[in-house]
Amino acid sequence: MADNSILSLTDVLPLTCSRSGTCCHGKRVNINPWELFRLSEAKGINPREFRDSFCEYGGIRLKFNGESRWKGMPACSLYESGFGCSAHPGRPLVCRLYPLGRQILNEEQLYIYEGREFPCLEGCPEVLDLPRLTVAGYIEGQGAGDFEQAQDLYLEMMQNLADAAFMLLLETGLSESGDGKTLQLWRQMGSEKPEKLTERIGPMWMDRLMLPELKDCGENHETFIHRHYEMLISEAEEAFSAISGLDGFREASVLMMGLALHLGRSLGAGPEDLAEKWIAVARQNGARE
Repeated sequence: MADNSILSLTDVLPLTCSRSGTCCHGKRVNINPWELFRLSEAKGINPREFRDSFCEYGGIRLKFNGESRWKGMPACSLYESGFGCSAHPGRPLVCRLYPLGRQILNEEQLYIYEGREFPCLEGCPEVLDLPRLTVAGYIEGQGAGDFEQAQDLYLEMMQNLADAAFMLLLETGLSESGDGKTLQLWRQMGSEKPEKLTERIGPMWMDRLMLPELKDCGENHETFIHRHYEMLISEAEEAFSAISGLDGFREASVLMMGLALHLGRSLGAGPEDLAEKWIAVARQNGARE
């Protein structure tokens, strides 16, 4: 595996874009619910139409099923030959930062790229002839600020959904009953392929996760995500209000954990690592396998 190079915001690199489209081929682009909404706006269609036409796994990832024009790799479903990205104004964070990646380590924000040589140069050598930018200048020019904040807010929402799964396991008598199946299901979901977890969650809850019916707040990512979380939790509380048996609490806990893991995947996190981390926390609080 190639080493990761860590950059500071003041590093100067050939980060202007040639728009040749090679970066739109053969990639994996995950999107969060706000990014799905922004992309649908850029395409001039509603979020459900966008999801059904351009996404897979319930909306968490863009399809790469376009014509292969770069090394035989398929293009993003939004890429149009001779034009470029057909939803460029609404492009998600991963596209705005490319070829950089972003990591949060001990509350410090880091920008990285893989390997010892800067990516893109093989497909877009012309960028060497373009003006150079600092990393900070590039990020600002790409309008990445709101999208970084949205990513972080959805990470908080992911943890809150996992906390709801903890509560349903640890505070309902389920864990005290000696139940070991719930953590087994958490682990199973962490290692499942995205299409399997999408199927497990089901279309109704996938719509609630990726297609929140919110009005007049799409441009404001903070309002959008805050209202999305409130709506999702309210719908969960209503759905779980009639639970009376331990099997029902297990099903509810598994659903909330499934939503947390699937949202985590949309944010670029590894579901298997997340599941193991949360299982360890549950065991520390008395849960069994």
